[in-house]
Parts: sequence; C-alpha cells; structure tokens
Amino acid sequence: YVLTLKKPNTITERQTQKLRIKYSPTSASVLVDNKFVKGTNGIAETTLTVGQHSYIVACDGYESEEGTVKLKASAPSTIQITLLKEFIVDNGISENNNQHIEDINETTDNDRVAKLLEKLNDDMVYIEAVEFTMGATKEQKGEANSDEKPAHPVVLNCFYLCKYEVTQELWEAVMGDNPSHFKGKNLPVENVSWDDCLKFIMKLNELTGKKYRLPTEAEWEYAARGGSNSMHYKYSGGNSLEYVSWYFHNSMDKTHTVGMMKPNELGLYDMSGNVWEWCQDWYGSYDKKTAYYPTGPIKAYNKVFRGGGYDNGDTYCRCSYRNGTAPQNKFKNLGLRLAHSI
Repeated sequence: YVLTLKKPNTITERQTQKLRIKYSPTSASVLVDNKFVKGTNGIAETTLTVGQHSYIVACDGYESEEGTVKLKASAPSTIQITLLKEFIVDNGISENNNQHIEDINETTDNDRVAKLLEKLNDDMVYIEAVEFTMGATKEQKGEANSDEKPAHPVVLNCFYLCKYEVTQELWEAVMGDNPSHFKGKNLPVENVSWDDCLKFIMKLNELTGKKYRLPTEAEWEYAARGGSNSMHYKYSGGNSLEYVSWYFHNSMDKTHTVGMMKPNELGLYDMSGNVWEWCQDWYGSYDKKTAYYPTGPIKAYNKVFRGGGYDNGDTYCRCSYRNGTAPQNKFKNLGLRLAHSI
C-alpha cells in the first residue's frame, strides 16, 4: 500500500476569496471598500481578503444601497441587490417604485422649494479660520506648477461652506431650468458659466433673504485642505484619490451623485473630483508675503475654478491645483459650491 498525504492549503491560499455582486439596474455603479468594481450584465466580481468588507451600489434615479459582507475562506460569496427608484413627488402625488402610498398630503411646488432651501441651510458647514499656507506645500510632492508658487501665508475670516456641490434639483428649483449635460436631480449641476452662477445666487438670495456667494479661491483651498483639522493630505480628504474622488480612473466618464465618496476632515464632499467648482476671484499670481483676506486681482481675463473633475487625472485634483477660464465659458465638468459669510 502507498499512503499519499494531501498537503493542506496554505494560509496564503485561504486568505482571499471571491465576492460576486448581482445588481439591478445593470447601469448601476458598484464600489467595494470605496473602490470601483467594473461589472458586466449586472454582475461585478472581485477577489478580496477573507473578512468583512463594505459595498455601495448606486444609480442615478434610484436609492443607493450600502452594507457589509463577511467573506469566509470556505466558499465564495454572492449577494443580490435590487435598487428601488427614488421617492418622487410630482404634482402632489407621491410614488415609490415598489409601494403604493395612500392618504398622502398634497405637496406644492412652493413646499418643495422651501424644503430644498431648508436643507441647504442645514448643509452649510462652519469653517473656523486660522492662518494657513496656500500653494505649493510639501505634500504636493513636487507636482506643483509655477502658478501655485510661492507657497505663502494666508489669513482668513471664518465662513460657511456647503458640504455638497450644488445639485441639479436645487438649481432647477431656483432657476426653473437644468442646463446640465448629465441629468439627475442629485448629480452636481454643470455646464454653467461663472455669470450663470451669479444669476443663480442672486435669485437664491432673493428667495432666502440670505447672502450666499461663491467662495474665494483662498477659502476654497483652505476648506479643501481640511481647515483647522487638516491632516495635510495631497487631495481633499486623503492621499489616495480612489477613496475621496470621482476622477478619470473610476468615474466611467460621467458625474456621480454628490456625497458618495469619503468626506474630508471638515465633512465636505467631492472637493476633489466629480466637477470643478467656480470661485469668486479673478485668476492672478501669488506673492510670498502674507495675504490678508485675499480676493484676487481687481480685474483680469479669467475666473478661477478648482478641484478637478470626473474626467481628470490625479494631478488636477490636488488641493493646490489652479485653473481658470473666461466667466462666460461653461463646460460639462464645471459646477459650483456655495459659501456664506459669518
């Protein structure tokens, strides 16, 4: 007799296992541990270490679903996700894709706008201002361009900044139209010029009695860096874009619902990637002297925009990266975020 002993699986072989996510609708995006997983025909597969992992399945027009799954070494895991359509209010009639709702209260257009404006007020984040260094600081790792230099001290007043980019729903409620290339009420509004943004803000302030505005370039960079809570990351919220940003490598060449990625130290979302954001300032050069409450040049040719977009690579999403264009120009990767003085 010949006794043959089967060598047991090594620890290394048992450390990984396959996760399969079946999802509907098939146009949805799948993220596992905040990393995009490419799917085909409603099935996304990835190999992960054994243990607990997080997932998000999201699609424009549907309620996103997120949760955790525990992978075991003994067998691959499969989960089935069917997204529900977003709750819609239309002419006082509320519907859900999988539920008939009776006895509803009529909701007028004015009610909906009032709720949106109330939410906007709740989403404004207080930014405590301290002196910070703006421009080509060391965490930019030598990628800084000449217009980011010299790095220089900046002093600001405290202010508020919205945790989200302006959505198409809010823009349409105020302006009555939606100029965006990619449609979806919770997607960031884009394809708007700096001039368009000022018209939007004027109407918004008439509705609210407040004084919303675009952030200055210095305010924007200070907030993107995490303000007084800054961990000195290269991008807004981290040193790895895949966790904090919709950009070239994970966006599938389109914008995404605001607030899906990891926020930065101040709780602000999408300050790197998704869409660029207009700032108040004219585009100008830096000076090495301390800048007190800077608002840019008195007059120039271009207005500043910041943050990078869904179709841009890493370097454009850095906290200190600068860009500018004429105030009448508009692009499908350029939107805005609202600020408010104290």
